[in-house]
Amino acid sequence: MDNISIFGTSSDAGKSTITFLIAKIVQEMGYKVAPFKAQNVSNNAIVADDGSEIAIAQYFQAKVLGIKTSWHNNPILLKSGRGSRASLIVAGKSSTTPEVREYYRNLDSLKPIVNTAFNRLNSEYDCVVAEGAGSPVELNLMDKDLSNIYIASEFNTKIILVADIEKGGVFASIYGVYHLLPKELRANVIGVIVNKFRGDMSLFDSGVDIIEQRFGIPVLGVLPYIPFALGLEDSQSLKSIPQNCKKAKRRVAVINYPTMSNYNDFEPLIANDDICVEFISSNQNLSPYDSIILPGSKLVFEDLKWLKANGLFLQIKELKYKSDIEIIGICGGYEMMFKELIDIDGIESSSDSRVDGLGFIDDVIYFQEQKILKREGDYFEIHNGVSQKYPKEYRDKNIYGTFSHALFVDEKFKSYEKEKIEEFINSMKPYLNIEKLLKSVS
Repeated sequence: MDNISIFGTSSDAGKSTITFLIAKIVQEMGYKVAPFKAQNVSNNAIVADDGSEIAIAQYFQAKVLGIKTSWHNNPILLKSGRGSRASLIVAGKSSTTPEVREYYRNLDSLKPIVNTAFNRLNSEYDCVVAEGAGSPVELNLMDKDLSNIYIASEFNTKIILVADIEKGGVFASIYGVYHLLPKELRANVIGVIVNKFRGDMSLFDSGVDIIEQRFGIPVLGVLPYIPFALGLEDSQSLKSIPQNCKKAKRRVAVINYPTMSNYNDFEPLIANDDICVEFISSNQNLSPYDSIILPGSKLVFEDLKWLKANGLFLQIKELKYKSDIEIIGICGGYEMMFKELIDIDGIESSSDSRVDGLGFIDDVIYFQEQKILKREGDYFEIHNGVSQKYPKEYRDKNIYGTFSHALFVDEKFKSYEKEKIEEFINSMKPYLNIEKLLKSVS
């Protein structure tokens, strides 16, 4: 079976979702399938089954397929860094913190690692479904694009275009992307999926004819807009999930600092009808909430500075004395609860930086060069900060802090997650021409 690339005709076209949808359908036909993304840009990372660090999207895609994960699913990961720098994860391990220009200059040195990862999956599975990034035809960046053009050219993958009709201009985006692709890749385009259609599907029947007859591109399906609030790679999507807060029994405030990370920690809370989750970005009154959560942070020093500048820092300190409000810190948020944070080696701040924390915990956080990566069942840790007294967690009255992510995952949520995944996939199947798809890649 041929390997498949999923290209978006624009950013946020739904590539991550379509990747696991197509992969699951191919798997159900009896093939062994693995998800892949050569390079991801996301603060939402997770510890894979092999103990490496990868993007949450590829982990979630593999979870849908019920397969083990490793760095081979996502060999290159870029996370927020200071200024124009990025934190670079290569083969699942922290590498350097290059400036963006430096990263692109050294891109060729990463291609062998990407090739190793893809070839490993290709040897173990019948089909690799490779998710692209953004648009594949950003002409000024095409020679620097590892996830789209490089993978499709290097491994001769069949290409599915995904177009977001909700954005408008769907015909121009399909026609434009197709004709801007290198000629040899156009021949590998097996079709387009029109995504996020709202309303009467029959209204787009003539649109299908236009794409197939005038553009000469097969339409593999027109998919309705069905919200899917799991495995999200975009924090804005998570914040936009509708909740019925009037019926909620508990109100939870998540402090939304600038480099919040691992926001998937809150999917179980949002899925719970008894809980209303609100993301707080300014110094509003926190006393009406039952719980205040300090989430993970990619740049703890910067986010602490933000908390102090807008007044939330002092307000949270004072809430310690309100026993009816619990304050929870997760990973970076846990580190903020300590008396002092010290980063002598400039791991994530300027060299030899020291900053006062909230002072809830009488100990110091030291940032070490070696990142800690752990997985224990559903829980996982990703952090450079360490505590001698409280290496894993701290609890005192209404204060709780932990380095563990996936804190709110329980059996009820796992059942909910499984049900929603199956429901979503089954609801999409009738709108896909599965026979045409499989014929094109078999």
